[in-house]
Amino acid sequence: MNGFAQLGVSTVYEASGRAGLVDGALIRVVPGSRAAGPARTVRCGQDDNLGIHQVLDRIEPGEVLVAVMPRPAPVTLVGELLAVQAKARGAAALLLDAAVRDVDELAEVGLPVWARWVCPRGAGKELAGELDVPVEFGGIVIAPGDTVVLDGDGAVVVPAADARATLATSRQRASVERELLPRLAAGEATLDLLDLRTRIGTA
Repeated sequence: MNGFAQLGVSTVYEASGRAGLVDGALIRVVPGSRAAGPARTVRCGQDDNLGIHQVLDRIEPGEVLVAVMPRPAPVTLVGELLAVQAKARGAAALLLDAAVRDVDELAEVGLPVWARWVCPRGAGKELAGELDVPVEFGGIVIAPGDTVVLDGDGAVVVPAADARATLATSRQRASVERELLPRLAAGEATLDLLDLRTRIGTA
């Protein structure tokens, strides 16, 4: 788990200037999981998962597999068998603008998986996918190598060129928030700690 995963989606999103948030609800299949890593992308054929089989043949350890179709649909791109393969190949996580199935088994496999839907409807295996191309997911364009951060809050994407600076800014933000926690637990108010009283005329 790298620094981005430890920091989490919300911290990275705020530190990015509120950019890169993947829009829409995502299902975190494995409870409590979180992950981050460079994107390995595939645009599958519509309602077809041959592209998943292709991309798993070249995925590198630590990468997040990001899979889309021309139109998002509740069609399963990944089930237990492909999740086992992805884990064995070292994938950090899967992010799918489609459905998964075998969710009980996926939880046992333990590979972090985020998807739009859970649905038993299977995909075809006839249309070759487009590998390592920019893909659009939830209003965000994700390019190969962009950092994808995933946790219970959803997903956020950091362009590869901004990763180092965003990581530093995220760590700084997290440090400030950690310093506030004991003071809040002791009963101090965020209105004072964040100097918000001036905004509501109660200074």
